[in-house]
Amino acid sequence: MTVNFPRLRLVQQVRRAKPALIALILAGSLAGCDFVPGYVEMDTKDPTPQVATNTLTELRALPPPKRPLYVAVYRFDDMTGQNKPGGAYAEYSKAVSQGGATMLVNALREAGGSDWFNVLEREQLGPLLEERKLIRAARETFANENGFEVQPLPALLNAGILLAGGVIGYDSNTTTGGSGARYLGIGANQQYREDNVSVYLRAISVTNGRILASVVANKTIFSMSNQAGVFSYVATDGILELESGITTNEPRHLALKQAIESAVYALVLAGSEDKLWSFKDPKKARQLIAKKAETGVVPVGLQDATVVASAQVTE
Repeated sequence: MTVNFPRLRLVQQVRRAKPALIALILAGSLAGCDFVPGYVEMDTKDPTPQVATNTLTELRALPPPKRPLYVAVYRFDDMTGQNKPGGAYAEYSKAVSQGGATMLVNALREAGGSDWFNVLEREQLGPLLEERKLIRAARETFANENGFEVQPLPALLNAGILLAGGVIGYDSNTTTGGSGARYLGIGANQQYREDNVSVYLRAISVTNGRILASVVANKTIFSMSNQAGVFSYVATDGILELESGITTNEPRHLALKQAIESAVYALVLAGSEDKLWSFKDPKKARQLIAKKAETGVVPVGLQDATVVASAQVTE
């Protein structure tokens, strides 16, 4: 809750008040704002599904392909090696989420309403193969005990395209600033900071190992702090001091997720533009490519993530 203090009137009234009256006013003000330290009610919320950001909405709205692509993701690592920015102490937590591969798989599954990519499991390929061994052993045991013929498991699907890349940059305090004012011990200030995260994504042909298309996506992470306070003498031996503030930080994992979604969107357009794959409706494909050519980035809804794309046609 934001507290507004009439400047001169409050100071004059408090200066004329007795110590007991001052204590009563302060107690009532703090109690009315639920600002007593250790007694603030938590604004708890129920768990929610994934946030439908603008990038995710645009990704889901992609027109369907002529035929889905079979792709595999082995790794999508944090290549920055940076820790979370700290103030006056060392911070050992990573600056960005280490779940980039999971986010990429989810973005691929969401593209075009799950019509664009058939994603094959490769990150957990070891446990998958172990589980298949257990099934095979159980079938052999059952077949031997009952005189049946062992039925083999179907072969795993193979991918035609390998997707690789990672988080290639995290820049802290790319832009900082603020403003404030104070008069007779009463004032307020605002501060803000911008960070930037960059991801790189490329599509590789499994047949010949050539890089078919590559994209780089950048996402700004915004943080803002608002503070207000009063610091004034109310008597020769008394000081009135009040403080209030709020800080808002854009979630880093959500920013990384948006950057990856933007990269997947741009990769689809780059490959379609160079005829590596195609949309089911060529007219819609031309519209999306034309809009991308006009703006230099992906269409409306993805302006918060800047995307640079390049593609190379395979022979």
